[in-house]
Amino acid sequence: MNTILIVDDHSDIRRLLSITLGKEFNILEAEDGVSALAAVRHHHPKVVLLDVMMPGEINGLQVLEAIKADPDTRNTLVAMITARGQVADHDDARARDADAYFIKPFSPLQVVTWVRSRLK
Repeated sequence: MNTILIVDDHSDIRRLLSITLGKEFNILEAEDGVSALAAVRHHHPKVVLLDVMMPGEINGLQVLEAIKADPDTRNTLVAMITARGQVADHDDARARDADAYFIKPFSPLQVVTWVRSRLK
């Protein structure tokens, strides 16, 4: 079963995505950038669903850069799920090799459809 890491500092967002994806995929959760990177390096998920704005030492864009810069994790699919909806925010994430960009409030069905299409 493919593993998905859900990274968001809001437990309700993590719960919503876990419930939506949990029947088809193995779900891991992290609430900040440091624990997200540790989980990526330890568990090697196929997909990371990643918030941009999180408390702590590193934000989601820095996590994205670290994932894509590491030869062991660069092929991990990373979808940003964020309240930052400006075109410049989207362009910044794409420039850092984000594979998808979902703006909160997002449709869980859109996320599930994207994940399914990428993991076939």
